[in-house]
Amino acid sequence: MSRVTFYGVRGSIPVTGAEFNQFGGDTACICLEGPERTVILDAGTGIRALGKRLIQDETLGISRPCFLAFSHFHWDHIQGLPFFLPAYDSRRSFTISAFGREDSSRSLRDIFATQMQNEFFPVSLGDMGANIQFFQTEEPRFEVGRGSVIAVKHNHPGGAYSYRINDRNGKSVVYCTDIEHSESIDPQIVELARNADLLIHEGQYTPEELPRFKGWGHSSWEQAVRVAELAEVKQLVITHHDPDHDDSFLSEVEAQCQARFPACCLARQGMVLEI
Repeated sequence: MSRVTFYGVRGSIPVTGAEFNQFGGDTACICLEGPERTVILDAGTGIRALGKRLIQDETLGISRPCFLAFSHFHWDHIQGLPFFLPAYDSRRSFTISAFGREDSSRSLRDIFATQMQNEFFPVSLGDMGANIQFFQTEEPRFEVGRGSVIAVKHNHPGGAYSYRINDRNGKSVVYCTDIEHSESIDPQIVELARNADLLIHEGQYTPEELPRFKGWGHSSWEQAVRVAELAEVKQLVITHHDPDHDDSFLSEVEAQCQARFPACCLARQGMVLEI
């Protein structure tokens, strides 16, 4: 992979207002652009802007393979999909995927068809237009071309998955959001992130806030930093910002994070990293 772009960095619900302009208000969506394919992580409201770019940018052509991988299916991670314009283009193809998913009682198609049934949205999933394929496997590791995807289930209400994406050049990005580490850091996540080039880890709460939200399925920024330290990652980006945390608040949090782990920043909507 060569480029990581953050299109949605907010958790729970999108927010608007001048006090959120610096970090952004759209919910979870990250785009990884590699030499051979595009991978989209989650489809929160941020995917709307990504869709407009895919249509306008000829370097991300119609024939380029595109995968949408989901950490889980709570609203803030799927609510942008009906507004993803390329999905209405009959010339395009997409694969909606979930790796390592143990619960097969409902298919991926059923999950998204329910979201778009006529009580909730005027266009059904089958009428979107693009060729949309669904791929689901219980296997925790899957080879994609000369790269691989590794999935680890972690603690979150309803279940959620962290991903490690390794490209053909040995570069790696780990995506870990909507995770509650409980009393200690999840050792599976540390191993998943071991020596990664980039760890994207949620940090919705401060250490002081975290005890009030036990059981809500989220982490503090301090826990995100601790994972980065234990796994010896090269770079940490903290995302899934709480909707009540404005720019001023998040700027203070970022300063605390960088004092502890210098190769760290808080995700900003529109931020681009080269890996």
